[in-house]
Amino acid sequence: MQVRRFMDDHIVPRIRQYNEESHAGVYPISFMEDLKALAREEGLWNLFLPHLGEDEPGTALTNLEYAPLAEIMGRVPWASEVFNCNAPDTGNMELLHLFASARQRERWLVPLLNGEIHSAFSMTEPDVSSSDATNITTLITRDGDDYVINGRKWFITNASRSDCELHIVMGKTDPEAHSYQQQSMVLVPSDTPGVEVVRNIPVMNHISIEGHNEVVYRNVRVPVSNLLGEEGSGFALAQARLGPGRIHHCMRSIGAAELALELMVERSQERKTFGRYLHQHGAVSDWIARSRIEIDQARLLVLKAAYMIDKAGARAARKEIAMIKAIVPEVYGKVCDRAMQTFGAMGISPDTPLADLWIAARALRYADGPDEVHLRSIARMEIKDSQPTLGATAAYLTPPLR
Repeated sequence: MQVRRFMDDHIVPRIRQYNEESHAGVYPISFMEDLKALAREEGLWNLFLPHLGEDEPGTALTNLEYAPLAEIMGRVPWASEVFNCNAPDTGNMELLHLFASARQRERWLVPLLNGEIHSAFSMTEPDVSSSDATNITTLITRDGDDYVINGRKWFITNASRSDCELHIVMGKTDPEAHSYQQQSMVLVPSDTPGVEVVRNIPVMNHISIEGHNEVVYRNVRVPVSNLLGEEGSGFALAQARLGPGRIHHCMRSIGAAELALELMVERSQERKTFGRYLHQHGAVSDWIARSRIEIDQARLLVLKAAYMIDKAGARAARKEIAMIKAIVPEVYGKVCDRAMQTFGAMGISPDTPLADLWIAARALRYADGPDEVHLRSIARMEIKDSQPTLGATAAYLTPPLR
């Protein structure tokens, strides 16, 4: 497979160099642009976007076709950027592709599709539960031909990158409207006066070079023409963006979990304790078996969600998207934890990728909505679906004998 071969030939050999440069705070990574150019030359570019136009660079694949490729990319956390398939740019390109004006597409979508710039999606806030987007407090106030933005956001990926040129900011344009029609999205160039990146927030004491940033918008003024879509459509746009984004996270997570399992299996055949290889101990043997079962179950559910999005759209697949977002990070984290335990102290050292993978798995249980929100959504849909046949199970109940 072409993506796997590219990974083996060009990305895996550079893992050490990437780690050394990123830990030293080097940015941009010295070899990234060369690899991106090579991937584009080989046609491995913008693979995530199923509705690419003829004049847009990349290979249009269905979500089902993209899933195994994203899984391969997920084996190395930074690999997806090489193929211009990295979040949050992917979700932002989806939004711009679907809802941007011709001028906005030319200004922002084209350079994003070309991999020339990066972008941030600025929605979550520190003072409210952002899993419910109706809670956001950032204000977007109309002032003549401009919008004025005031608010504080955090865990905004990419915002601290020197090549992050666009923030898609979600805030309230009409706090008095219906709760799902108060929000709008505005395109904010990152060099606009009043945009301040306060800090790059460590995740589990780990600093990522792309950043999970706290950003303050103080009287940030942009033209009304920078509105994305229509006023009051922000909540709907967020839902359109988050569906594909969630499934991409899960696709990559399956690949990372597979790598953790492979590492565990190899380590279990190399290391002995008490005169026996680790895999000959019942506990480790069970970890291997359960990991294989759980990964394959999760993968099949991800593929089902991808198929449903392709056939009926993200809205029709919302239960399946919620299901994979709830289960995949849990499985990913479990497998990493077992692999780390199999490696012993080495498993929490930089000598393996397992500690970084485990951190990513734990963080993913918050990203794009915490587990509990998705579980609640699934339960609500199950209850709603049961209403037309409520009471049908009565025939299966056996009354007590008299």
